[in-house]
Amino acid sequence: MFVVSICLSSLFSLLSQSVLNALGAIVAGIMILIFIFISVVFDMIGIAVTSSEESFFEEKVLSDEPGSRVGLKLCKHSEKVCSFCADVVGDICGILSGAGGACIIMSISKNLSSASIVILISTLVSSLIAGLTILFKALMKGFAIKNANQLILKLGKLIEKSFFYKKRKKSLDN
Repeated sequence: MFVVSICLSSLFSLLSQSVLNALGAIVAGIMILIFIFISVVFDMIGIAVTSSEESFFEEKVLSDEPGSRVGLKLCKHSEKVCSFCADVVGDICGILSGAGGACIIMSISKNLSSASIVILISTLVSSLIAGLTILFKALMKGFAIKNANQLILKLGKLIEKSFFYKKRKKSLDN
């Protein structure tokens, strides 16, 4: 996970810095909202997978419910799934949100000469990013815990419908 997180973080940071610096404050703001959304969704998956019950998925596998086999695998590997979703993806998105905030601050403050206004803008932007992230994650946590089995079942269905899963399943059948 350490190596994966360093590689992904470096790649996304490089891409976001080069793209966000070139596109300006409005696009950077939109990208920050996207990073916050991705972070919240992946944290929700991490919480849901650790709160889900294997017995629920074992019953669904017996009735051949779509998504149940993948859901059971996710449940059985909940520590790894949670670590990847919440720690790797969630934290990288948090870092990228901060990098986007820095781009906004630089874009807005490049024409300002007052250091106190730059500090005020910097404080407002970083506080807004942190506040939005914390608000949405707080709202999501209770929902993820209460609906863990259904969320992971839906995720299992989504994974089963994906191109990568179908391609992998075909190669396993041969």
